[in-house]
Amino acid sequence: MAASVRVTGLREFEAELSAAASRALPEVEKDVGMGCNNIKKDWRKRWSGMPYIARLPYTIGYDVVTLPGKVVGDVGPDHSKSRLQGPLANIIEFGSPTSAPIPGGQPALDTEAPKFEAALAALTVKLLP
Repeated sequence: MAASVRVTGLREFEAELSAAASRALPEVEKDVGMGCNNIKKDWRKRWSGMPYIARLPYTIGYDVVTLPGKVVGDVGPDHSKSRLQGPLANIIEFGSPTSAPIPGGQPALDTEAPKFEAALAALTVKLLP
């Protein structure tokens, strides 16, 4: 004897999920931008107050790019020669054979990650039926 299953409402639910996905990208872009800005400010604060790298905190910036189906955020120092002390960022962040590291990026990211995850979870609840 073969069992049968009847499913109702699946097409409607699929339409609701599709509508939620189309509304999600602009909201995710806002959350990514806010998270990147928070990381930038925290990182700058961690590197502030050191006279030998006084200008380095001001090289830290961020970009948010929206691509089809995803949002990408990039936070960090501008290493170009046009930004004074930007090329020193890797040495300060990761250290060298003669100087200890002064981490700023990873601690700032670690601080922001739970807030960002909570924001995306709240957005999911908001967008889903």
